[in-house]
Amino acid sequence: MHVFLDANILFSAAKSEGAVRELLRMLVERGHECCADASVLAEARRNLESNGKQALDMLDALLLVVLHVAALRPPAESNPADVTAWVPEKDRPVLSAAIALGCDALVTGDRTHFGPGYGRRFRGVTICSPRSLAEYVLARG
Repeated sequence: MHVFLDANILFSAAKSEGAVRELLRMLVERGHECCADASVLAEARRNLESNGKQALDMLDALLLVVLHVAALRPPAESNPADVTAWVPEKDRPVLSAAIALGCDALVTGDRTHFGPGYGRRFRGVTICSPRSLAEYVLARG
């Protein structure tokens, strides 16, 4: 499974040794590919800067093991209004990137903006909370 990681997932995994970091470890151990685009990575890095060098070092360490980063923005045609209109404008590029990169899932802890889409599929991408993705992966062995 190809899983697109939202910036808040990267932030949480880098900031603390908790459930989100464990989820990423579990995904990698079970052969799933985690990815993000350059803008998501930049947002996570920007948000971690106030947490000090240790958090940024952990993000870099996670990137070496977990993440495949797509350097290019997805093409404009991958952002059709009929698919992303329900998401606030600032978050539309996240869903568009997951679609453009051919991901199976977008994992995000952003209940405010993506919560209405949890469990729904958009052009092949299912939006998941960290918990629902963990439950899915655990159920598949």
